[in-house]
Amino acid sequence: MDEREFNELVDRTGRGRVFAQARRVALADCSPTGRMRLDALARWLQDVAYEDVDDAGLAAVAVWVVRRTRMQVARFPRFGERFTVQTFCSGIGAMWAERRTTITRFESRDADVEAVSLWVHLEPVSRRPAPFSDAEVAVYAEAASERRIRARLRHPPPGSAADSAQRMGTWGFRATECDIAGHVNNAAYWEPIEEELLGAPEPERLDAEMEYRTPSQPGEKLILGDGGRRWILDSEGEVHASVLMVSG
Repeated sequence: MDEREFNELVDRTGRGRVFAQARRVALADCSPTGRMRLDALARWLQDVAYEDVDDAGLAAVAVWVVRRTRMQVARFPRFGERFTVQTFCSGIGAMWAERRTTITRFESRDADVEAVSLWVHLEPVSRRPAPFSDAEVAVYAEAASERRIRARLRHPPPGSAADSAQRMGTWGFRATECDIAGHVNNAAYWEPIEEELLGAPEPERLDAEMEYRTPSQPGEKLILGDGGRRWILDSEGEVHASVLMVSG
């Protein structure tokens, strides 16, 4: 699998806003081995994103919906470890933006996790994609350094029954996994991927990217797989999310 299929992890330009927050891996974040789970990492990413816009005084200006997240794990965080989570805007489009996040242990100079997410910018009442306000541009554009991005989804569909995608089982989302938007929270989509990791030898590293296509309500979903690709579908065949991953 070609690494170029993944969303690019761009470096900081050294200019513009960078928001940082201290976090510690908690008991409920971990697998039985003490490894931080993928769904817990996804929650850190969405939490620090909200804390950033709230700290900037922009939390009420828009609603943000994630469309794609890549997590490149060089080393899995473990129970009790303390980290600095840094995030910045790495690209801007017409009505969407890209956010880079770095997760680094207190005692280390190298990041354990590098992540990038594509977020769609919604007007808070209509919940429709909307242009950025002048205030948002003033806060975030400098860090993006005029890097323009697109919101086009890139993962292929699972295809027909004649293709190589195979049924890997089912997964049930619960009502308790719905967030304030009224649908299953993006972090919960990582749970069936984490379940798969738990049934295999403990991974040392992982590079995984998820694209969110259509919101999901609680209920049973179908999981299809083909090599390092996964798809989460409803009973009618609609794809809620797709995953591309390489483990090591």
